[in-house]
Amino acid sequence: MIHQYSYEGALQASARINWQIADIIGDDRRLDFSRKFMPESLARVERPDFLNESERLTLNQIRGNAYLCIFGLVEEFILPFVLDHARPHLQGDDYRTRAMLQFASEEAKHIHLFKEFRRHFEAGFGTDCGVIGPHEAIAAEILRHHPLAGALAILHIEWVTQRHFLDSIKDDRDLDPQFKSLLRHHWMEEAQHARLDTLMVETIAAGCSPDEICQAVAEYIEIGGFLDGRVKQQTVFDLAAFEEASGRNLADAERETFMAVQHQANRWTYIGSGMTHPNFLETVGRLDAGCRRQIEEIAPAFC
Repeated sequence: MIHQYSYEGALQASARINWQIADIIGDDRRLDFSRKFMPESLARVERPDFLNESERLTLNQIRGNAYLCIFGLVEEFILPFVLDHARPHLQGDDYRTRAMLQFASEEAKHIHLFKEFRRHFEAGFGTDCGVIGPHEAIAAEILRHHPLAGALAILHIEWVTQRHFLDSIKDDRDLDPQFKSLLRHHWMEEAQHARLDTLMVETIAAGCSPDEICQAVAEYIEIGGFLDGRVKQQTVFDLAAFEEASGRNLADAERETFMAVQHQANRWTYIGSGMTHPNFLETVGRLDAGCRRQIEEIAPAFC
């Protein structure tokens, strides 16, 4: 199926959405630490059977904090990438120029949004939670790749946001309303960004040879491997934060299980849910059917 995305349509949708950070967090709008922040399909805190309900809630909220930080990190490399892509076309299609600049502005807003929520998390949770970084190093590693590989990584992330909200968050009534509001408002704008990202991928790919496209897809897969290493490190940080917050030192076998379950949960949250998204695979398939099959063969390891 060929999409019907357009710069004009994305710009019009963005104008209708137009939320501000002050609408979502601050004043009497606070996180409720008596409730879950993340849906179980992403957090997977029920699977280690040695955790009690209070400990599962603690881990769920730690995963929510990591979600804030990791999405804040990826927005940090999306912003300069979009600006670099928009700059050569400033004198072209007016709708395209405005849509891409609006895209960049919204990504800057998302960075601010995630930082603000993390500030509220830190004030209410009571335990310091380590996070991967620094964002400059992660951004530099991703941006050193072929522009098409970077664009595919960004498209992957945008479709991840869609899948998380629509499949797991939207109808989950057990989540803290304030954290859910963050995820809903993020999704509202990322729904347009996924369309703009698709157009961006197609524009970059149009200037590439078939061999360059295959090489770029291979580099996108390298980026996935790099992110896998980072989310494994995040799992180590989450384990340390869990033991400190819960006051419980896990036995060696429990730690091994914790790491296995939570690393795979992180893999699905940030990698597998994007690699297997049908819209992402459709875009890759239009570039090269063999590259799509390659991603489909790799993806189960991250699910």
